[in-house]
Amino acid sequence: MIKELRQKFNASFTEEKYNNFLNELNSVLKYPADFRVCETPLFLSDDLTQELLNACDDISSQLSDKKFLSESINAVPKDFLVPSDTEHPIFLSLDFAITKQNDKYIPKLIELQGFPTLYGYQLYLDKILRKHFEIPSDFTALFNGYTHDSYLEKLKRVILGNSAPENVVLLEIQPHYQKTRIDFAAMEELMGVKSVCITEIIKKDKKLYYRDNSNEIPIERIYNRVIFDELVRKDIQSDFKLTDEVDVYWIGHPNWFFKISKFTLPHLSGKYVPECYFLSELNSYPENLNDFVLKPLFSFAGLGVDVDVTREKLDAITDRENYILQQKVDYAPLIETPDGFSKVEIRMMFLWEENHDKPELVYNLIRTSKGKMMGVDFNKNKTWVGSSLAYHS
Repeated sequence: MIKELRQKFNASFTEEKYNNFLNELNSVLKYPADFRVCETPLFLSDDLTQELLNACDDISSQLSDKKFLSESINAVPKDFLVPSDTEHPIFLSLDFAITKQNDKYIPKLIELQGFPTLYGYQLYLDKILRKHFEIPSDFTALFNGYTHDSYLEKLKRVILGNSAPENVVLLEIQPHYQKTRIDFAAMEELMGVKSVCITEIIKKDKKLYYRDNSNEIPIERIYNRVIFDELVRKDIQSDFKLTDEVDVYWIGHPNWFFKISKFTLPHLSGKYVPECYFLSELNSYPENLNDFVLKPLFSFAGLGVDVDVTREKLDAITDRENYILQQKVDYAPLIETPDGFSKVEIRMMFLWEENHDKPELVYNLIRTSKGKMMGVDFNKNKTWVGSSLAYHS
């Protein structure tokens, strides 16, 4: 993106540097990264940074609309409705594909979620990247003037509130085996909270506890990383059900996993949003079906996405209300690497504090690819692909 920085980075890159970087990244916390980490970050130009900020402002304004927020409850399946909802999501992520139109790079919204992402791990990634590679000191991966310290202060305020760290848990399904477990380890280090499996929660009336050695510790706040889809797929059995009415404050209420999701995409519009329709609301299919992708509403990490859409496939779907048809976007060749260009998807990460009118952009992460789609299966045996972050001045 910034030719001089890219040329300088590539010229000074060595496999030894990269391996030393990975070794430290994989040993600084109690878990390693269980996903591929890219050889390079992205250096954003001023123009693309501004386009990303404009896109974030446009879409976050639509999501902050009171009418949308109140009606979003319709997205939650009745069997998964959790009591004690919040007025708005605490976490918000907007995933943009970087495309090119008339020699100008434009972000296009691909996915969005009202669910936590790697809010802790990215801090460690940034620090270790700077240690092993030459990142300009005036470049940052944070937004809105945040520094490492002020971001961490805000994150603690959001997650811990007025509770002691021991009364806040990071809730997951078998957290020690999740691909994002390095982020859980980061949160344990940064926040002092413990990662707890939902099957280990003790429920007494409306009170929740977890066991620390022989002590039962009361839970006041839950930093929720449990996904309903995984609960159902793995048939997880536990005494505590997410749908139970309990005396806790949800940091990332489970309802927002559904309310800000693929379900939201057909409700959005504007320059940065591809065409998107609920399959159940289409009286006829678009003529250019090859330009669309079929996505199930309730899946995670790209499961069930079909990029080769045909009328026959669409006609065969019976639960049409559970699918969307989204216009494909062409990812631009963006990062020059020793063996070709990588394409980029950037996740813009927000925090939405209580009593604030809008979410605030704080951080980012990127995924890079040389395959047909993002993801491991499409990038096997490829280099200069995987996860990283974007820097801007």
